[in-house]
Amino acid sequence: MRIKFLGSLLSLICFFGFSQEEETPLDSIAENMIIIEGDSIMRNAIDLDEFYVFSQLRFSNYDEKLRYYILRRKTLKVYPYAKLAAERLTTLNDSLLKITKNSKKRKYTKEIQKYVEGEFSDELKKLTRTEGQILIKLIHRQTGITAFDLVKELRNGWRAFWYNTTAKMFKISIKEEFEPDLVNEDYLIEDILQRAFSEFRLERQKSALNYDYSLLTNKWATEKKQNK
Repeated sequence: MRIKFLGSLLSLICFFGFSQEEETPLDSIAENMIIIEGDSIMRNAIDLDEFYVFSQLRFSNYDEKLRYYILRRKTLKVYPYAKLAAERLTTLNDSLLKITKNSKKRKYTKEIQKYVEGEFSDELKKLTRTEGQILIKLIHRQTGITAFDLVKELRNGWRAFWYNTTAKMFKISIKEEFEPDLVNEDYLIEDILQRAFSEFRLERQKSALNYDYSLLTNKWATEKKQNK
């Protein structure tokens, strides 16, 4: 269930706390306005980031529990790579906007490719097939673009095709999308991420895709009950 704590509630609590120390009532403006350090604009509420209250994990059987915890271990392992890929892509796109000549754009893109490949390659070689597939999905989650299209955009269509064909030999599709509304495993990955963000085990990075985690939770919980 998603909960938004409104700033007005916080200001009300603060008011009652301070009123016990002050004998003279505050005027109406002071009662309802808040000054935030570093901000010259007075506010009557404080905007807080939304966060989720998670229900306790419950599993139908041991196999389901084992599957979730294995998926969690793999997701926590590969998420930082997907986050880094999104950051590098943003940096690349921002830089390309400032470059006018196509030849310089191609040269800069190749330099970024070599840098990213050097940064990723050794670690990615250590990933298992399932970890690699989760990474592909998370890259789509973080960038809004499939790994296939990223390769196609940064190199060319033939190289993207070759990468995808090679990946298929290892049962990995770089065209894979992250679809938590349609694929239960993708929802479980999202659930794992949201819990890890709330526990500060992972640094939060907003998904580039458009979906609502709380609505997904209700959807999959309902389907699970119906399938019992």
